[in-house]
Amino acid sequence: MKIGMIFAGQGSQYVGMGKAFYDEFQEARDVFDQANIDIDVKKVCFEGPEDVLNETSYAQPCILTTSLAIAKVIEAQGIHPDYVAGLSLGEYSALAYAGAFDTQDAISIVRRRGQIMSEALPAGTTSMAAVLAMDAEKIQEVIEPIDGVTIANYNCPGQIVITGTKEAVEIASEKLKEAGAKRVIPLKVSGAFHSPLLEEASYKLKEELEKYDIHETKIPVVYNVSGKEEDGDLIDILTRQIKSSVYFYQSIQYMIAQGVDAFVEIGPGKALSAFVKKTDRSIPVYSVDSIEGLNQMLGALKDE
Repeated sequence: MKIGMIFAGQGSQYVGMGKAFYDEFQEARDVFDQANIDIDVKKVCFEGPEDVLNETSYAQPCILTTSLAIAKVIEAQGIHPDYVAGLSLGEYSALAYAGAFDTQDAISIVRRRGQIMSEALPAGTTSMAAVLAMDAEKIQEVIEPIDGVTIANYNCPGQIVITGTKEAVEIASEKLKEAGAKRVIPLKVSGAFHSPLLEEASYKLKEELEKYDIHETKIPVVYNVSGKEEDGDLIDILTRQIKSSVYFYQSIQYMIAQGVDAFVEIGPGKALSAFVKKTDRSIPVYSVDSIEGLNQMLGALKDE
């Protein structure tokens, strides 16, 4: 069996989630205890409050730390993925797990990435929205004439996310509903991620990434910028990723084409599992955001 491990990139549902893993597994403690940055990652992850976790400069290191801790627990239980990928921030979790960054470095990088993104997008000026039940090609056709809005995420067939200035996203949302979109849902995010509005931020991120040692990955990584494996310079790939569309369902399709026949989702919530099911219902996917989810996944995959 070939396994694809996919890492979530958002969600504040993990308040307290990592504590159960920390209390039970040494592998999780090893990861959390390396989170030595300017915020108390363990305290925020285990206790919240949730509104702090909605702010991207806090959310990013907390999600990565929690996700990596869970992935290390899974690895210790004998489950080894053949491919890894992640949605947006989740790509950094995937890269850290694959060995591109040391754990401490990865946590520090995404803390700074979150700060850079917050500084680049003043509160209340930008937004994102999920467009349901409309083809990507039609969405692109509708938003093309509207300045300041682009496609951010190709989550799954029937769910595409747009991003841009608040006014442009509002105009695009109305136009998309008029053109036949089933629903257009504003997202609870702190800014227009994966937007050309982050062009300047991408240069600051590149400067940050250049401070760290980058290692060759031990597991194939499927990247957001293309939905497939990449041979290019990792700093260049991640510099582009922050301001480019995320080709997530294309990443799922690519891994399936390479023979992946089960996915394990790591991180808060079950959004990626839903995206996999909407992309290909024949592929089993297991969401691990609790000890119960861990045991269910282990029971299924160890029986294979």
